[in-house]
Amino acid sequence: MNTFDTKLLKKLYTPPSDSHKGQNGKVMVIGGSHLFHAASLWALKIASRIVDMTFYASVPENNEIVKAAKEEFRDGIVVPRGKMDDYIHEAEAILIGPGLPRKEGWERGDDDTKELTETLLRKYPQKQWVIDGGSLQVINPALIPVNAILTPHLKEFQQLFNFQFPISNFQSNPNEQINQLQNKTIEMARKYNCIILLKGQTDIVCSPDRCVRVEGGNAGMTKGGTGDVLAGLVAALAAKNEPFLAALTGSYINKKAGEALFDRMGYYFNASDLVDQIPMTMKTLLST
Repeated sequence: MNTFDTKLLKKLYTPPSDSHKGQNGKVMVIGGSHLFHAASLWALKIASRIVDMTFYASVPENNEIVKAAKEEFRDGIVVPRGKMDDYIHEAEAILIGPGLPRKEGWERGDDDTKELTETLLRKYPQKQWVIDGGSLQVINPALIPVNAILTPHLKEFQQLFNFQFPISNFQSNPNEQINQLQNKTIEMARKYNCIILLKGQTDIVCSPDRCVRVEGGNAGMTKGGTGDVLAGLVAALAAKNEPFLAALTGSYINKKAGEALFDRMGYYFNASDLVDQIPMTMKTLLST
């Protein structure tokens, strides 16, 4: 069993002392809807703490929320959906999916998540994509770009790849369950030439040729929004790092941040707390 090696943290990009604005990562976040406001905002906020430039494209009311809160972001740019292409070209990593609506949202006038996601993946297959949330729930896996990072929980993983994993069969043998999940995860990573971060009590992070398990975290991290924070963190890391390293270290940092919150607050923290904790956890981990 391969488990996380903390020496990998030393491989992460750190901004040179003589760098200038824009040299330390540019990330675009495409997400949000009339119903789901916060998901894409959590992803945006954590990314803005790590990279130099964050571009944000959502429905008009979410764009207005971000404009009103713009003082919180180091260097964020709100992008109308019609202008996304200009900023996609500039971004080094693109996160799509957090808070994008399901079918009932399309009927209220939100974007068709499937059409939006698949159109962009077809148009820009060479970009570094991080695919999460609503996009994972609707896309055709045949359109997954090479080296894209997918961040599903188990239900999304099963839905995306159209199989059923009989969890109940392994309740008495959790090791067998995690072994079978790992086998399926690397199988799909190989089939679609991508990186998969399967979220769970134990995260499983697989590329086509390797898999690592990341232990840790706690039940406080089951709250809504913590997965969106993780997706934003991974996208920020993917802007300046190799995608497997970004997914793997993002998983580890996220869990360690959750553990630090538990030490202070018990189970009683939320996604916003996690956003605030991650930079402090990164400082500790990357300086040791």
